[in-house]
Amino acid sequence: MSEENSLIPNAASTLEISPTAVASWIHLPHAQRPRLIDCREAEELAICQIHGNEWIPLGDFPSTGPERCADASLGVVVYCHHGMRSLRAAMILRSRGIENAFSMAGGIDAWSRFIDPAVPRY
Repeated sequence: MSEENSLIPNAASTLEISPTAVASWIHLPHAQRPRLIDCREAEELAICQIHGNEWIPLGDFPSTGPERCADASLGVVVYCHHGMRSLRAAMILRSRGIENAFSMAGGIDAWSRFIDPAVPRY
């Protein structure tokens, strides 16, 4: 199902992708980059988010996540606050056949610390 994409790591060797790797492609048009999905709760999304993301709360992943991510031929990167919930979300997607699903290591907190300090930390 997964086509070769140099923007994401080899799915056979890792479940995570670094914020630096995401930053290298986040400004590309949506049709040319992996999908970026925020799996945090609405209250957290209101505090901060990464521009260009889509929102699917973690609680929705078992029922609608795989369906909503089925067209992810360029890959899917999920993020949360610190990277634990997004690991779960990526594992759910992989267990449902979306092999090129990843979690952004360190979550939006790492994004704020290493990529964009203008993103509020909480």
